[in-house]
Amino acid sequence: MAHAPCFASDNYAGVHPAVMEALALANAGPAPAYGADALTQAARQRFREVLGPTAETFFVFLGTAANVLALQAMTRPHHAVLCASTAHINVDECGAPERHLGCKLMTVDTPDGKLTPELLRPFLLHLGNEHHNQPRVVSITQATELGTLYTEDEIRAVADFAHENGLFLHMDGSRLGNAAAALGASLRAITAEAGVDALSFGGTKNGLMFGEAVVFFRPEFAEEFQYIRKQNMQLCSKMRFIAAQFLALLDGELWLTNAGHANAMARLLAKKVAGIPGVRITQQPQTNALFASLAPAVIERLQARFAFYVWNHEDSVVRWMTSFATTEAEVEAFAAAVREEAAQPT
Repeated sequence: MAHAPCFASDNYAGVHPAVMEALALANAGPAPAYGADALTQAARQRFREVLGPTAETFFVFLGTAANVLALQAMTRPHHAVLCASTAHINVDECGAPERHLGCKLMTVDTPDGKLTPELLRPFLLHLGNEHHNQPRVVSITQATELGTLYTEDEIRAVADFAHENGLFLHMDGSRLGNAAAALGASLRAITAEAGVDALSFGGTKNGLMFGEAVVFFRPEFAEEFQYIRKQNMQLCSKMRFIAAQFLALLDGELWLTNAGHANAMARLLAKKVAGIPGVRITQQPQTNALFASLAPAVIERLQARFAFYVWNHEDSVVRWMTSFATTEAEVEAFAAAVREEAAQPT
C-alpha cells in the first residue's frame, strides 16, 4: 500500500525487519515471565558488554516511563531536577515527572538546548537552604530537542560539575544512537565513560516496536528499582519480547546502521532544500532532525500532503525528521514538493 513520505517523527517509522524477526523467534514456546527468561538475561548482559560492567539495565514500555522512573530512583520529593527549558521531560511529558516524582523541575534557558556548568551554577545558590528545593539531578538530552549534540567533553564537564556539587547526571537518550553515530563515538564513551549516572536508552525511535531501557551506572540507584518499576506499572510480564528487540538492535551494531542512515537522510534533505527561495534552514542537521523556516501558507499546503510538525509557530519554524526507514526517493519527492509549494503565491 503506497504511502506519502513522512517527516513528522522517527516514531512514525515501522519496525525494522531484523527486529520483527527477533520478535517472531522469541515467540517460540513458553518462557518464564517478568524477566526471568533467558533472553532478558542475555540482553542485560549485552548492555554490560556495550556500556560497561557497571551497567544495570531494566526494561520498561515507554520513553516517558524510562525518564520518570530513572529520576524517581535518584530523588526524593524535596529535591529538584535541573533541565533545559526545551527538555522533553519539561515540555512533552504532560507533567508526568512532577506528578510522579513530587519534585520540582528547575528549567534552564539555553541558546542551543544544551546545559553547561556556567548555565547551571546560579541554580546551586540555595544548596543547604531548607526553604528551597534542593537540586539533586541534572538531566540532559542526547541528542537535544533542538537537534544539537553534546560532545564527550561537554558531557564530562556537566558530569564533573554535578558530582563536585553533590548532584547526579541523568541522560535522556531517546536518540542516543543518532548522537553516537553523528559523533563517531561509542555508546559507552558518551555515557558511562563521560560520567553519566543514569540513562534512558531509546529503542522505539531506532527500529523497535516497543520498549525502552533504564540503565544505571551507580549500584545504589539500581538496588530497589525493581520495586519502583512494578509499583509504577512498567513491569512487562512477557519481557522477553522487549529483550529480544534490544538484542537485535545491539548485536551487529544494527543501532548504528539505523541511526547513521537516518542522519544521512536528514543531511540529504538539507542539501535538497537549500537554496529554495522562501526556505531558510535555521541550523544544519547534526542528527536526524532538520529545522527550517517557511511562510505559514507554504507550511499549510505542505501539511495537507505530508506529515510533519511546526516547531515554532511564532517564527514559522518546522521540524522535519528522518528515520532508519526513510529512503532517498522519499527525500527527493518531499524536497520537490517543498520547491513546488514555495514557488506558489503566499
